[in-house]
Amino acid sequence: MTVPIPLGMVGGGEGAFIGAVHRIAARMDGAFRLVAGALSSDAARAEASARALGLERSYADFRQMAQAEAARPDGIRAVSIVTPNHLHAAAAVAFLEAGIHVICDKPLAATAAQAAEIAAAARQSTARFFLTHNYAALPMVREARAIVAEGGIGTLRLVHVEYLQGWLADEVHSKQADWRTDPGQAGAGAIGDIGTHAWQLAAFVTGTAPDAVSAELSSMVPGRRVDDDVRALLRYASGARGMLWASQVAVGRENGLALRLFGTEGALDWAQEAPERLVHTPKGGPPRILTRAQDRSGSFRTPPGHPEGYLEGFANLYADIAAVIRGDAAPLARLPGLADGLSGMAFIAAARDSSARDGAWVEVAP
Repeated sequence: MTVPIPLGMVGGGEGAFIGAVHRIAARMDGAFRLVAGALSSDAARAEASARALGLERSYADFRQMAQAEAARPDGIRAVSIVTPNHLHAAAAVAFLEAGIHVICDKPLAATAAQAAEIAAAARQSTARFFLTHNYAALPMVREARAIVAEGGIGTLRLVHVEYLQGWLADEVHSKQADWRTDPGQAGAGAIGDIGTHAWQLAAFVTGTAPDAVSAELSSMVPGRRVDDDVRALLRYASGARGMLWASQVAVGRENGLALRLFGTEGALDWAQEAPERLVHTPKGGPPRILTRAQDRSGSFRTPPGHPEGYLEGFANLYADIAAVIRGDAAPLARLPGLADGLSGMAFIAAARDSSARDGAWVEVAP
């Protein structure tokens, strides 16, 4: 059997949501073994969380962790960064400078300046940077990408992507809600938290990103300091047009990420809440309902009909990342990375600029 890659984690301690998701995904295929962490900015909480998880080494500071692990012959080769957004850059830079591969939760950072710091460090590092847009790793999303690339819908004309949640429809106070609605920690609201997922999904499947947006960002809950609803029209250089809607105040919606594409020769329809079902409708023909039985990416673990979804998408990313670390370059084409993160940050900047100018069309920086 292949020896698991030693993995570290920054953030993700007691009470954290996404840290647990990354830990499950990292061990699902046995490709990684979590051995070290700086799990909290509070030293006592970090130590308690490390003990609870059975980690071999706990650190009170991620900079100390990066230096110490890089110096050990048995040190970590990759680190998962699962902190609030404003801490992504400092942690990513520390580990990239130490030559340790970085697996970072999205979005890339809280600000454009922080994103630029990560990009500069990644260019100078021998290590790789990965961004965990997990929906891009779901089998039927990869199948949709293949169908588009093969000309299965012809020339792209229309894109509709949305991500609708209702959990922040009122003023909410919890560990997850508090940092996501704090502009100092999140940087952006719904547009950063889920809007970047919608943006990346559409770009991943179509193979192209819009070059201009006309957007309106709103804060529907009184007193909220970040946006909780964003609506954007999209223009593509090819002439295609699109719409993106991301909301966290859509009452009754849970995780309604959905993508619809229309081309000159057909259409595709996929929704995250039914992730194993992809509808391909050729022009003039009946809809074809595709399931994992027709998936060609090999991104599934159980026989079709035994449901897979959110956690397995993360696990697919970790499996592909492990393959790249071991020297297989093949998965790189489908792995989200720095370019996806920078594109998401450019979308946020353009949408904010457009909204501030009453929906004026703004170019998205390449």
